[in-house]
Amino acid sequence: MPIPRHAYTVAFLIAFAGLSPPLHAGEDAADRPDIIVVGQSNAPMTIEPRGLSVSLGEEQFAGVNAFNVEDLMKYAPDFFVRSRYVGDNNGVPGFRGTHSTQSARALVMVDGFVVSNFLGNSFAFPPAWGVISPGEVKQFDIVYGPYSARYSGNAMGGIVNITTRAPERTEAFVNMQGFVQPYDQYGTHDDYWGWSGEAGFALKQKDGPLSLRVSGRRLINRGHPQQFYQFGYSAANYGNPSAGTPVTGAVVDNGMVPVTGTAIRAPIVGDYSSVDTRQDQLRGQLRFDQGDVHAEAFFTYWWNEEKTLDPQSYLRDANGQPYYGGGLVSFGGHTYSLNAASTFNWGIARKDEWLAGVKLDAPLLGFDTRTTLSTLRFDRQDALQSSGFANGRNNGAGQITSQGPTGWYTGEFQASRIFGAHSIAWGLSGNRYDTDRSVYGTANWRDATGRTFRNRTFGRTRLLGAFIEDEIAIGDAITLTAGLRAESWRAFGGGLTALASAGAQAGQAVTQRYASRKDSAFSPKLALRTMLSPDWSAELSLATATRFPTVGELFQGSLNGDGSFNQNSFDPNLKAEKSRDANLLLRHHMGPVTLTGSLFYQRVRDAIFSYIGFNQNGVSTSSFKNIDLTRQYGAELIMESRNWPVEGLDMEANAAWIDAETVRNRADPLSEGVQFPRIPRWRLNGSIRYAVTPTLQSSLGFRYASRPNTDLDGLQRGDTYGYTSELFALDAKLTQRFGNGMRVSAGVNNITNDKAWVFHPYPQRSFLIEAGWTL
Repeated sequence: MPIPRHAYTVAFLIAFAGLSPPLHAGEDAADRPDIIVVGQSNAPMTIEPRGLSVSLGEEQFAGVNAFNVEDLMKYAPDFFVRSRYVGDNNGVPGFRGTHSTQSARALVMVDGFVVSNFLGNSFAFPPAWGVISPGEVKQFDIVYGPYSARYSGNAMGGIVNITTRAPERTEAFVNMQGFVQPYDQYGTHDDYWGWSGEAGFALKQKDGPLSLRVSGRRLINRGHPQQFYQFGYSAANYGNPSAGTPVTGAVVDNGMVPVTGTAIRAPIVGDYSSVDTRQDQLRGQLRFDQGDVHAEAFFTYWWNEEKTLDPQSYLRDANGQPYYGGGLVSFGGHTYSLNAASTFNWGIARKDEWLAGVKLDAPLLGFDTRTTLSTLRFDRQDALQSSGFANGRNNGAGQITSQGPTGWYTGEFQASRIFGAHSIAWGLSGNRYDTDRSVYGTANWRDATGRTFRNRTFGRTRLLGAFIEDEIAIGDAITLTAGLRAESWRAFGGGLTALASAGAQAGQAVTQRYASRKDSAFSPKLALRTMLSPDWSAELSLATATRFPTVGELFQGSLNGDGSFNQNSFDPNLKAEKSRDANLLLRHHMGPVTLTGSLFYQRVRDAIFSYIGFNQNGVSTSSFKNIDLTRQYGAELIMESRNWPVEGLDMEANAAWIDAETVRNRADPLSEGVQFPRIPRWRLNGSIRYAVTPTLQSSLGFRYASRPNTDLDGLQRGDTYGYTSELFALDAKLTQRFGNGMRVSAGVNNITNDKAWVFHPYPQRSFLIEAGWTL
């Protein structure tokens, strides 16, 4: 049942007008019920825990085979990261009923510095995970939903803050990993190897305020192919088997998404190439700690190169030689097309980015204050691609997609103070996101020489915010938190430059500039937390949130699956997403076992969604549109135990049931009443860790997601390439620690070799060996 339109505003006013007790000397707002947290509790959370909150630390990390930093969260309740291979830099996090390409609904920070890439909203705009390595993480804090006024509307899905290791003592460290994935899919059969190495040191003054930590990491990996080429379908040629060149070797998968408007599954003719990835990272952190003053300067640089230079054709001609296309081909009694200029392309993508930030915590006029300033810059992002296999091999024609410098600036000021039973916090924030991307045709794709202009997209957004929040202690067992967030948004400087196709300017570059836009929103929040007894606690959280369109959704067009530009992929007139959210938590301690139950609800007006599909040639396309109304609700059950039922055995297991539905969508009425795509009905995650001896630990992790719809209309459900499939992954790890600071680990991910898909193939069974040393 929808929550009434004005319920949140009324609840907010009641909180301040009727429930707020008077201030009395001697009352202390610090005397409040325990915060409801799932996970580690040895260190306080670094983000405000309203609603379901998870805090992961060393204990949880020890049970994870972590190749990338985002792997450390993969067993968190009702949570996932779209990680397709080791070194994947398109890992989008998802909370509850968040679609796996709705990246703009996740606010991700590193030590409070924003690394969420709000330049766009898709798998191409993941958080900048690469600025941090797994070995540098001390704590992962996750909050589900926008229940605190301190955070922008991009927290509509949730918030993640990564706390890095502070230079607490003088030390040196090194960590090495080696991994391999035996891979078998369609006509691709290979072993994909990789490794990573990390080293660093920390210095801390014995009797002084200064400390320094520096580290570096290199990761090299050859990942499995992410896509597969298919024959092109033409109704005019399909029934004439003698019209094309005879070939053999194509793979028929009858479970695939059919050609649009038909029941025909186009055979697979080859892969897009393995992904040879290299990542280099350098990180430095300088801290000053003296009394109540803490200052921190943070810098990290990340460079990434991905090469797809080995596309494999499964096809063979009459002489048994690999066939890479050209005109019409005949296979299995039918004739298809295979365009030699757009299949089996070679590619190289390079990206370098850096994050710099400063933070100051200090008392000011009786308030505890924090000031944070940061910028994340993509100095260069170049994607080079050939036009077909022959041009790739011979350094012939192709195209380059070039961006940079692009990125964002963020700033924030927060102040808090306790007045008797009230803990008041207020703050100001601001950000600006800039994008500018150009596409050129090239005579030499590898060197990007002989450039011919094709198109350019550009634009900016800025967001200013202010909040006030009052945490009120009502007696000894009840805490009421009421907050209000105000935001002012502006989009400006946007435009598209493209070649005119007709008229007096035909063949010339013509620029269309878009009118500036502005909008504002007020978002009330309310949370009531109570200790029902020493072993029972409960929390009810209510919130509204507004997520304004990103600069990419408004101004930056995307490329189709064949690398061509899609002028319909963005919309400068998109409306903001507006949500109403509710979460009820109940937590019960039973000695070594703790159970947490959660009920959640979210209703979103004008949800921004990327419509993804295939055109008549089997090429994937996407475009951003507003959906009038979506809603999700669900239930979660989380179990934690320590040293139960036997000494040394720790468990964390969770189950979630989700019902996410498109309620009203005038742009696509067929989608109404249909389960929202890529959202499973059931999601199960968990980790079991057992100390075999004081120095030998074993662990077992599992992840399960039921099969969701792949498309918005619910017509595509499958378990192969092109679909979002059911997922089951069982992981294991064994770690031996030695007295001299050394540790050695061996692990395997996806023990059962489950073949799962998120359109792209997820990893198959993979093996890891790791060794670390700290002095």
